[in-house]
Amino acid sequence: MLTVKSLTVNYNPANNEQNTFTSGDCVSGEVKLEVTKECTIDSLSIQFKGKAEVMWSERYGQTTVVYHSKDKYFSIKHFFVGEKKDNRGDNETLLTNHIGKTYANVVAPGCHVYPFTFQIPFQDMPSSFKGSCGKILYSLNAKLSRSVRAPTTDSININYVTNADLNRDPGLMEPQHESKDKKIKFFNSGTVAMDVNLEKTGFFQGEGLKVMACIQNNSSREIKPKYCVYRKHSFFARGKRRVSTKDLFREVGEPIPPSSNQNVLKVLPIPLDVEPSILNCSILKAEHRLRVYLDVKYASDPEIKFHIVFLPAPKVPGVEAPPLAASGFGFEPFGNAYPPARGTVPPQPPSAPQPSDPPPAYGTSGTYPSLMDLGNKY
Repeated sequence: MLTVKSLTVNYNPANNEQNTFTSGDCVSGEVKLEVTKECTIDSLSIQFKGKAEVMWSERYGQTTVVYHSKDKYFSIKHFFVGEKKDNRGDNETLLTNHIGKTYANVVAPGCHVYPFTFQIPFQDMPSSFKGSCGKILYSLNAKLSRSVRAPTTDSININYVTNADLNRDPGLMEPQHESKDKKIKFFNSGTVAMDVNLEKTGFFQGEGLKVMACIQNNSSREIKPKYCVYRKHSFFARGKRRVSTKDLFREVGEPIPPSSNQNVLKVLPIPLDVEPSILNCSILKAEHRLRVYLDVKYASDPEIKFHIVFLPAPKVPGVEAPPLAASGFGFEPFGNAYPPARGTVPPQPPSAPQPSDPPPAYGTSGTYPSLMDLGNKY
């Protein structure tokens, strides 16, 4: 029979319907250790970290080259038993129990619960993400070490989203305008043209994307306006880039008769579960485009592409979850959430600027970069 029956880590859900966390939020939970007989442990820790990582491989003849890169945002480690023994640069703390005493390194048979609380740092970090060649993870990792035995581990990820504020980046509120015309030959004669406007650039999940177009059909056949929103993932490592694209949703407008002009308004509903744009990560990007084009028979379709930014939906307060169950080894529930463990002082949010202070310049706001950084259209 194994001495350590199980080691699990869990966290209390966020106090919103989306179960998402952002900078400054506290993440509380517990590490649960179940043993079948008395044992001595060298260390028991819980680590909270955020990182981005990309990796893919390419073949050149008989040679396979692996491209890999990693970005680390933060790493905070709390020890229940044991303490830091080397200088790894992590923010590490030795915790005490609810009566202010250190946890014993000898545990009796049964189930033992170790509560913890972390505060997410106040810094600019990208939202959680998982793609074909990269990922951005914010994880809680529990680790139990015993002498002459392999460590026992468990981990769980939280869903982190970047703070979205249209007022902090004026570029997200800027309207966009493009026009396109085309002369048609062969089986269809004449010209077609479109003048397209977007009222802004940044859109929240669940919002309607309003497209206003003036379409001129001076050809001999009817044409149809069509709309396609697609995403573009870019991964960067060792001077190389890997790109993948995927259509997310399409819409088709009403036909425009020959020799006519029409003003067309189309509202594209943005799904609530569409992934937010990620433009503040150095090794990967998740960008979005709107493609508006005219379906012309027997001719190539004229099209216009717009850079658009999808932002996380505003948080909707939810019902506060009950605390995780405590064990019968002297730990009682701590109300709606565990307080910060003794020995830790959560960082305080930066003080709000006074009304007389000028608004912060872009680049220090911790939201999304300027649209000038989005790169060229393709």
